Amino acid sequence: MDNVPVFVLQPDLGGLLSLAVTVFLPILVGLVTTRLTSPGMRAVLLLLLATIKTIVEAVIAANMAGAEPAWQLIVFNAVVNFGVAVAVHFGLWKPTGASDRAVDSGITSR
Repeated sequence: MDNVPVFVLQPDLGGLLSLAVTVFLPILVGLVTTRLTSPGMRAVLLLLLATIKTIVEAVIAANMAGAEPAWQLIVFNAVVNFGVAVAVHFGLWKPTGASDRAVDSGITSR
C-alpha cells in the first residue's frame, strides 16, 4: 500500500491557485461551447481541461524538484480535479445561473 496515491490540498499559494483554477474550469467550458454542444461533449472537454491542468502542474512541480513526474499520481489527481469541477458545476455554477451565462456569453453558433 506504499504506492497508493493520496490527494493533498496544499495550503500554500500554489495549492490555492490550483483549487481556484479547478473551480473555474466549468465556466471556461461554458465559454468555449454553445447551447448546441451536448452535455457529454462538455463533460469530455471538462475532463480534458482537468487532465491538462494536472499534467502542467505535475511537470512544473517535478522540474522544480528535479524529479520525474509520477504518472500514477497525475492520473489520480486528474480524476480528483474532474470530480471537483463536476461537483462545483452542479453545486455552485448551475444553481446560480453562472453556467448558462457563460454559455450565452461565449462562442455563438452561426
